[in-house]
Amino acid sequence: MSTSKPALAIGGTVVLWASAFPAIRVGLDGYGPLGLSLARLVVASVALAVAAPFLGVRRPRRKDLPLIAACGFTGMAAYQVLLNWGEVHVPAGTASLLVATAPVFSAVLAAAFLGERLGARGLLGSAVALGGSALIALSGGDVQYSTAAWVVLAAALVQGAYHFCSKPLLRRYSGLEVACYAMWTGTLFSLPLAPAAWHGLETAPASAHAAVLYLGLLPSALGFVLWGYGVARNTVTTATSALYLVPVVALAVAYLWLREIPTATELAGGAIAVGGVVLITARRKARVREPIG
Repeated sequence: MSTSKPALAIGGTVVLWASAFPAIRVGLDGYGPLGLSLARLVVASVALAVAAPFLGVRRPRRKDLPLIAACGFTGMAAYQVLLNWGEVHVPAGTASLLVATAPVFSAVLAAAFLGERLGARGLLGSAVALGGSALIALSGGDVQYSTAAWVVLAAALVQGAYHFCSKPLLRRYSGLEVACYAMWTGTLFSLPLAPAAWHGLETAPASAHAAVLYLGLLPSALGFVLWGYGVARNTVTTATSALYLVPVVALAVAYLWLREIPTATELAGGAIAVGGVVLITARRKARVREPIG
């Protein structure tokens, strides 16, 4: 039983983060990309603020606030807006395949600014992952789809920047603490989007309101708690490997929930992109990947 609980926590995290992609498509109805971004962050921030004292979340050091602000801006505020905007035209499952390339950008940033060696395998993996992403972006056959796909890829880029910025913080704080700090600061950065969120609150259908609550309480808040619990009680390699299932589960959930069926080209591009990510992360098995939902 002691070993099954962490496994269930990691499995639950995968399902929750995967389900965020189709839930975004539902929440966009009435809220739009900007309103949905703030509404989701507010719900998650309030939930984590209530839970923080019981989860042992400490106050951050003052000297770490600039780095925390960078995490909040990239991994929460910018990521939400870009992903939501992209999913206006890109199917949920396809978006999950593009966002799965975030570790590529994290590795490139670490090589550029921290002097970490990318190596031949890293360079090959980056090229393969970006090639697969380009194949997805060009598969739609129209400008709207292609533009939106590149926007989702930009969301993966800022998520990669979040991984990069959070790396020094994870030496001093738990993953859950870093996620809480980033969520709260990301919400502050997103406050200028309040008029859009208020408009959505007044005009969106009940299904969109339910999607906002779902996104904030489950993938964003509970997902971080489950991930922190599972990683703390399991090997990093096992936990990280499970995240490769997120796009697979997202495709399945998107089909069951929204009846979305990706094209063969999108699936091929996604498989190539994820293969490139595996090439890069295989050499860094001691590193914990952050959430992508």
